[in-house]
Amino acid sequence: MYFKKGKIWLITIVLMMLLSACGGGDGTTSAKQKDTASKKTINIGQISWAENIAVTNMWKVILEEKGYEVNFHLLDMGTQMAALENDALDINLEVWLPVQDKEYVKQYKDKVNFSEETWYDNAKVGLVVPSYMEDINSIEDLRENQELFQGEITGFDPGAGTMLTTEEVIKEYNLDYELIPSSEPAMLTEIEKAMEDEEPIVAPLWNPHRIFSELDLKYLEDPKEVFGGAEKIHHATRHGFEEDFPEVNEWVKKWKMDDQSIGELMSYVNEAEENGEDPTVGAEKWIEDNEELVNEWVK
Repeated sequence: MYFKKGKIWLITIVLMMLLSACGGGDGTTSAKQKDTASKKTINIGQISWAENIAVTNMWKVILEEKGYEVNFHLLDMGTQMAALENDALDINLEVWLPVQDKEYVKQYKDKVNFSEETWYDNAKVGLVVPSYMEDINSIEDLRENQELFQGEITGFDPGAGTMLTTEEVIKEYNLDYELIPSSEPAMLTEIEKAMEDEEPIVAPLWNPHRIFSELDLKYLEDPKEVFGGAEKIHHATRHGFEEDFPEVNEWVKKWKMDDQSIGELMSYVNEAEENGEDPTVGAEKWIEDNEELVNEWVK
């Protein structure tokens, strides 16, 4: 009970901050009630996942070139959904369906606009281990190798849809494991450290992700299909977004990427970050190289 109250209090504080940032001094002005001076400001939810950092910065560059001002708000999925419901956020660019974010759709289907359109249709989610773990090929193999992994699954952001699904996997497969929350960067660091020493590690991961081009990882078979099959990535907006930003609403509906385009974008953004540059530098380079594709979205 204390945890639930604490979480509600945290979300309330974040929403108050967002509402205040979007409006006047009394903190009551919502994103939906912007005055003329700030009418073209779009508040985008951001999550510290590699593909989300890439696509949010891509859209920041595109929208700013079109005359919009873009503000990012780094929030977990649950808080983003609450912010969309309360008009404190305009758009969330990454909703995984039909499985990973299904609980958020159930909770907010009448309070938030979930797009029917998808921008990526070949997403995959599951538990991964290093390929050198030749005897571990299925989630069922984890049950009899609990000591090998010290009963731990290395996770990332608490509240993420994939983390919630991983909790379901632990129950469905009767695994005596604890899912350890952290962040995506921290999880990737743990995977890299383990693989340097060829130690065992298991973690939830997804495609698209740059890590698969850098490390030799394999998905564990999921015979009960708790993670589902191919996932599709949608976007979500607050009610009224389509009236306030009709052209942007149409642009994001036309947005489509495949394995090659999202992979290249993530690499460009990651390279910029490794060079100490802003992620938008990588996004700008990718947009210049893919002008024809981008023009299909925003023509």
